[in-house]
Parts: sequence; structure tokens; C-alpha cells
Amino acid sequence: MEDPVKEIPQVVHLLTQSPPSIQRATVEKYFTPSASFTHPFCRTGSFEGSRWLIWCIYRWYKIMSPRIDINVDGIAYDEKNLTLYVNIHQNFRIWMVPFFNAPVSLVTVLKLVRHPPFSAQPSYSTPINRYDIPTSSEKALYFIQSQNDLYQVNEYFKFFSQFGILSGLLLLGQFVATALCILGATILWPVSWVEQNVIGGNREKSIGDAVRG
Repeated sequence: MEDPVKEIPQVVHLLTQSPPSIQRATVEKYFTPSASFTHPFCRTGSFEGSRWLIWCIYRWYKIMSPRIDINVDGIAYDEKNLTLYVNIHQNFRIWMVPFFNAPVSLVTVLKLVRHPPFSAQPSYSTPINRYDIPTSSEKALYFIQSQNDLYQVNEYFKFFSQFGILSGLLLLGQFVATALCILGATILWPVSWVEQNVIGGNREKSIGDAVRG
């Protein structure tokens, strides 16, 4: 990629919505040979040739859900650390499970490397031009070294429960936990008073120092 922020939405759509040959060409084009993939349900690790495992994961993903509705909602780029944060939502449907639909949101963290010493082009011929994948040039290119898909717990529960039953129960449990936090903070307010007025915060001195005066 010459411009990661501009190009990454198209890369996401090519990986998730294109035919097998285009999908493989996209993995070969934008991921390094030792790229890693991490997801709540699977991971590849990083080693020479691990990119092939990433292609297999995306291929299985597409087999399970041939028609995926996916959209990139936002992108943040940490240029200093070469990291992309991509906010995505998708409707994941499994064709063999009638009426199954998992509308989930996630943040994908992409670690990039700049202009590594290998060709940006796929190693085999495939008709990808009609999908407008940018061709290599003399400009600096960026490649994906790792992909880490981050889901809130209630989001990946949606993959296991129809009609959001499990995620709804988890949501209820989270509100209960918040209520317990309020209860604990109210009952144990003297601890906060001591920290503020006697110790002066944990950056200044320890409890032992406060006791010794």
C-alpha cells in the first residue's frame, strides 16, 4: 500500500467479499510472507510461510459465509509505530444454519512494515485489475505484518447464540458488575478518604510512610 489509510477499506472488502483467486491475490499482495493473524477463535503465529495460513482462514471464512455485509466505520493511523486501527462492523451469516445472523463490531489492529525486500505483486498470474488493486511503484510501500482482531466479549458471543441471547445475558451481567462497583465504592469510601488526605495519592508516599509520619 502506498497510502494505508486510503487503501485499507478496499483491502478489507477484497479479503472478505471477493472470489477465491482475488482473495488469495490480495493476501499475497498486502501481507508479508511471515505475517501473523490473531482472532478470538484462531491464530497463526509468525514464521516464514505463515501467510498461507492467513489465506486458508479467509478462505474458510468465505466458505462459511459466502455473502458478507461488511463496512469500515473508521480508521486511525499511528504513523510513528506503523499501526492501523480499523473499526469494522459486519453481518456474519452461516449458509448452512437457517436464519443465523451475527451483527458484530470489532477493531482490527494492523501492524505494518515499510518496503520489505520482496515483490509486492502476486507470484502467479491472476485477473485482479478489474478490482482496482493498486500496482507497485517506486514510492514507499507498506505491508501487513500482523493482524489482530479485537472483539468485546458480548460481540463474539453473538457467534454462538441466535437472536443475541447470550450477548444479552452478558450485557445484563455487565450492568450488575457496574452496580457492584458503585456499591463497593460507596461502602469503602473511607479507603479513598485515607488515600486522598493521609497518603496523598500513590505517587507521593506509601501507606507505610504515612504510618511512620
